[in-house]
Amino acid sequence: MPRIHISLPTNFHFSCELPVRVSDLNYGGHVGNDSVLTIMQEARVLYYRHLGFESEISLEGTIGQVIADAAVVYKAESFLGDVLIIEIAATDFNKYGFDLVYRLTNKATGKDVAHGKTGIVCFDYTKRKLVPVPERVKAGLQA
Repeated sequence: MPRIHISLPTNFHFSCELPVRVSDLNYGGHVGNDSVLTIMQEARVLYYRHLGFESEISLEGTIGQVIADAAVVYKAESFLGDVLIIEIAATDFNKYGFDLVYRLTNKATGKDVAHGKTGIVCFDYTKRKLVPVPERVKAGLQA
């Protein structure tokens, strides 16, 4: 099976910093693979708030998002106390969703820690079904 490759965009739309917490560590003493997805989620929530959206389940009224797929490529270890810079860009828009691409970098060393991608679909939490990406959401993510 070929290795996963995540194409990073030239420009990212959002950046934030998050410290590595003790709860992010696994038995190897470094950030666990599951914690990278949690760090990406925390950054995604901050990105949505930055754009003026209420939450992941309320981007536009009752329309929120659901993660359809996720991929992570690990580049380097990260340890307790490291500060990670998480950059995010929205790419590959389609009728019902888009991808968010992430780059996690160690602030002190400048080394990439991980690259990630989440496939997002828009979901109406009242009707319990997929819906097209609202224009306001699309415009905000593409700004």
